[in-house]
Amino acid sequence: MKILIVNAGSSSLKYQLIDMADESTLAKGLVERIGMGGDGHANMKVDDQVVCDVVEPIPDHVKACHLMLGFLTDPEKGVVKDMKEIGAVGHRVLHGGSKFTESVVIDDTVLDAIAENIPLGPLHNPANLMGIKACQEVMPGTPMVAVFDTAFHQTMPPKAYMYGVPYEYYERLHVRRYGFHGTSHRFVSRHAAEFMGKKPEEVKMITCHLGNGSSLAAVAYGKCVDTSMGITPLEGMIMGTRSGVMDPAVIQYICNNDHISVDEMLNICNKKSGLLGISGLSNDMRDIEKATFVDNNPRARLAWDMLIYEITKYIGSYIAGMNGTDAIVFTGGIGENTNRLREQVIDGLSWMGIAIDHEKNAAMRPGHAEDTDLTAEGSRVKILVIPTNEEIAIARDTLELVTKL
Repeated sequence: MKILIVNAGSSSLKYQLIDMADESTLAKGLVERIGMGGDGHANMKVDDQVVCDVVEPIPDHVKACHLMLGFLTDPEKGVVKDMKEIGAVGHRVLHGGSKFTESVVIDDTVLDAIAENIPLGPLHNPANLMGIKACQEVMPGTPMVAVFDTAFHQTMPPKAYMYGVPYEYYERLHVRRYGFHGTSHRFVSRHAAEFMGKKPEEVKMITCHLGNGSSLAAVAYGKCVDTSMGITPLEGMIMGTRSGVMDPAVIQYICNNDHISVDEMLNICNKKSGLLGISGLSNDMRDIEKATFVDNNPRARLAWDMLIYEITKYIGSYIAGMNGTDAIVFTGGIGENTNRLREQVIDGLSWMGIAIDHEKNAAMRPGHAEDTDLTAEGSRVKILVIPTNEEIAIARDTLELVTKL
């Protein structure tokens, strides 16, 4: 079966067509500047080569889906002869709240639940809904599956997901930690266990999904027991443009002094903070690393040191929370490709008898990550790099569910 993976944003639509016979990617592409006025841009790549590229007005997600399917079925450059070859569509959905603990076939009830969770995911859930409905319009009768970023974390115990605010806010407004990057944490934790020759139910590990958005998860015997992101993806360590954890009174203090609204301040926390806000240079870790170690930029150094420190603290706290761990796993754009970061984080845990093989770590080429064991001889904990593949995880869930229909 060929499965189409769709990740719809408010003004973009990423897609990938996967042949589940061998889990190979037949094509992938991006439609951007949807509904922003003027021209939008759509493309498709086959074997990492751009084969279709269009610049024209793209007023809505329905038009974006038409372009996507037109590329895929193009007589000369497409990868399928007919839309009927696409057996199902898997949609990445940000927020499933506490209702969804696993992926589900999309029906009206699921659509209503995604809409109900818009207050918890105001930036992403409306776009996810638009993407689903647009695909339904242009692909009537094709089964579709929703794979939730929050689902994997729903096994957390209350002591990990509750906040210290009056309990009524949990009962009335569903205020709690939900966590994100769940599809990645699930894929990586299971794959890491297999790489170790174990079943997921036999090991404890800490998965570090590090990128422009970053989160850690404590995974005990195949289930998430804690994670760093919260009711939104803003909680946790500093990220590319997100502030991460801080005293909530900081919001009030800045709002009162600068006479801005809470919404304006949250926009600053989400889009102008983190590595970008501290360094004043960039949200890209490659730029921060160069500015720190080549240019000797003090603010870049501060941003770098803060990130290393916060990752190390989270790992330490999760080791304590799980009473030990068998592995620390790095994934995501930064986790897979920033050798110096992995080294400094693990060196910061040396007092626990955890050690990285510095030569193997230094030998890893950025942009060419593969499953790798970086454990130093004598280390009490495995140090692994496992490249994430959320699209394959979504495709596998979709195949499993639609074959039961």
